[in-house]
Amino acid sequence: MSVRQSVSRSLLTIPVSALTKSTVVPADPIADHHIDLEKPIVYALPFQSTVDLLTLKQQTEKLGLPDPFQPLEIDGKKLTRYIFIASRPTLIRSDDDVPYGSVTQFTELLALHQGNPELDIQLLPTSVLWGRKPGKENQTKAYLEPMNGPQKAKAVLLSGRDCLVRFSPVVSLRYMADSHGTDAAIAHKVARVARIHFSRQKLAASGPQLPEREVLLQRLMQSQAIRHAINDEVKTKNISQKKAQKEALKILDEIAANFSYSLVRKSDRLLKWLWNRIYQGINVHNAARVRRLAQDGHEIVYVPCHRSHMDYLLLSYVLYHEGMVPPHIAAGLNLNFFPAGPLFRRGGAFFIRRSFKGNKLYSTIFREYLADLFAKGYSVEYFSEGGRSRTGRLLPAKTGMLAMTIQAMLRGLNRPVTLVPVYIGYEHVMEVSTYAKELRGKQKEKENASLVIRTIRKLKNFGQGYVNFGEPILLNQFLNEEVPDWTKDIDRVGNSRPQWITLLVNQLATKMMTRINDAAAANAMTLCATALLASRQRALARENLIKQIDCYLNLLRNVPYSETMTVPADSAESLVHHATSLDKFLIESDSIGEIISLDRHQSILMTYYRNNIIHLLALPSLIAQILVSHQSLSLDTLRHYVALIYPFIQQELFLSYQPEALNEHIEAYLRELQRQELIQYEDDTVSINPARTQVLILLGRTISETLQRYAITLNLLVSTPDMGKSELEKNSQEIARRLGRLHGINAPEFFDKGVFTALMTTLKQQDYLNHDQQFCTEKCQQLSELIFTLLYPEIRLTIRESTYLID
Repeated sequence: MSVRQSVSRSLLTIPVSALTKSTVVPADPIADHHIDLEKPIVYALPFQSTVDLLTLKQQTEKLGLPDPFQPLEIDGKKLTRYIFIASRPTLIRSDDDVPYGSVTQFTELLALHQGNPELDIQLLPTSVLWGRKPGKENQTKAYLEPMNGPQKAKAVLLSGRDCLVRFSPVVSLRYMADSHGTDAAIAHKVARVARIHFSRQKLAASGPQLPEREVLLQRLMQSQAIRHAINDEVKTKNISQKKAQKEALKILDEIAANFSYSLVRKSDRLLKWLWNRIYQGINVHNAARVRRLAQDGHEIVYVPCHRSHMDYLLLSYVLYHEGMVPPHIAAGLNLNFFPAGPLFRRGGAFFIRRSFKGNKLYSTIFREYLADLFAKGYSVEYFSEGGRSRTGRLLPAKTGMLAMTIQAMLRGLNRPVTLVPVYIGYEHVMEVSTYAKELRGKQKEKENASLVIRTIRKLKNFGQGYVNFGEPILLNQFLNEEVPDWTKDIDRVGNSRPQWITLLVNQLATKMMTRINDAAAANAMTLCATALLASRQRALARENLIKQIDCYLNLLRNVPYSETMTVPADSAESLVHHATSLDKFLIESDSIGEIISLDRHQSILMTYYRNNIIHLLALPSLIAQILVSHQSLSLDTLRHYVALIYPFIQQELFLSYQPEALNEHIEAYLRELQRQELIQYEDDTVSINPARTQVLILLGRTISETLQRYAITLNLLVSTPDMGKSELEKNSQEIARRLGRLHGINAPEFFDKGVFTALMTTLKQQDYLNHDQQFCTEKCQQLSELIFTLLYPEIRLTIRESTYLID
């Protein structure tokens, strides 16, 4: 280091330390990027800057990475530990081309690998972003520009508290040397690729440049599709052109967002305070793959499950802290009330009516606006369930937004479009009490300012929050597989709606919801709720609750439901202690020990949390219930029973196991149950272990209410095969209500009409209906008898009596 550089560094250290507070992405780059601290590390930065190096140094000290100012010694040579890809402009020189110095450094590092076969230098691309303001569309300057001294000083003063230090995956120079050689041409190519990488990284963090809102509205009003829809409106409603245009502009103004980076930045501080106040931690998983997609130029559509109004705030907050631009969010028009509506709009919300069926002008304008967002490269978020789940289960998808996404692709987008399923979970959903009241018949309260104030006053310790990103669905690849010649239907005007789109969207919706469930997060509350609700009296001794949670944890850890799900690393005892600290359970003590229980009100609320993860335990629960009911049976018989029932559970709970792989999963669960000494499994015979029946019984009861509903409908079918579909659904619902009252079943979804409708769909798909749309009585009877064997005697009696009374 030269004397000038040393003096510059010394002078800048104190002001940089005082003025900057940077965020690191990812939070743990060593683990996320598999950085090997035993191998040499060299940092690559986009532009020459001592300030950037000092900011980087602050973070490397905390992370345990090498000091960028510490020389790198290899084979007796001392080398600088950093490379600037481009030079820094000065007040009299603005040249920012790739300097010869960086090419020389790359050439030297690559050459070192020729003489030392054991050497593997890790190149760690690192960028320091001072603010993430995207700028306006009319700006012509480059997206990522170097700054001279005064510009950098201004950036530190204005954005020192909005500084992002971003580490990218390491590049092995050993691999580069072995695969591409070590000459200067390769070094120059590495430097050039690095420049492109940093530019994409900046775009992923800030998003594309934003238009002036009025310019956006006028541009969309001039689109061919909207002009055509206005002309149709004039003809069909017999109104003037001016009135139709005014109505169109009013609709567009109602829909369009007004994204403001300054509001996002201010909101980040507020949300940080909010999360620290109400949550003990926000757990984020699988974000690295989303960052890669954003950096690779994908058009990202986030599709989260919808449990709470907190969802869109939490996801935007998480994405911002993961170094990505918050998305434009499709929000219900019910949220467009003062003062929340204008704030949401500036935070990226665009508003959508609950239904616009039959309103061609509205649907055209909305479709054009959505297509424009995709075309400009803005990430988008929408809740495909159409509303918040009142039961805790994933709801069947509303396919309108998905269809519009496919139609936007048919406009000929230049970038690949990718759906990113997102599972959002909580140990406490702030609206859960309201949901229970609504399910009992209370009318939903309209969102308004007073409701927000009342909600804020109730904020308290809500435990942990979870944001898990699921496996992305590459839409271009999906279309290529399902409709190989889909590109023939590209229509840049946007009027095309191919015949295949409806069937394709339905398939896509099922795949998407399945992948959301694949990314589920089990936690202390959901696991304790599942165990306690399986007990007849909604009560367990503390040691028995711990044993049951331990069974669930071992199942989820040793037979993972999916690659994207998460399971707590804590012990069962720690999880029970944490769950009881949230004041959801009654805890009583006697001379023997503690009993943890739920009162009637909390039992209803706890079904919500159990339903968040019921799909994770559905298959092992079904296996357990069959074994408890039959005590002992052959492996082939067990497989047969599971195969008959599984399609119904799969459809209802969006399970990811495919029927052709079912036997493999059954055997994996059997081996785990055997390891836990809950069953005996030898000579192709499976039987229960009499010494440990309680844990197995409670595991089986997790799915028992679902089986009871199936038994209701099948028993009605067998006794009255001529009953129409609507009458069958209605009577099934009525018997379910009666069963719930008589046997204390508090689950709100137990008598939900939608669940019975889904069951009827599966019966049709599984050929329980013949070609004349009549039910196959013999086949239904066999399934009905099987499921009846899995129910407790008193439940069977109530179902049969209720069926007789309805007849």
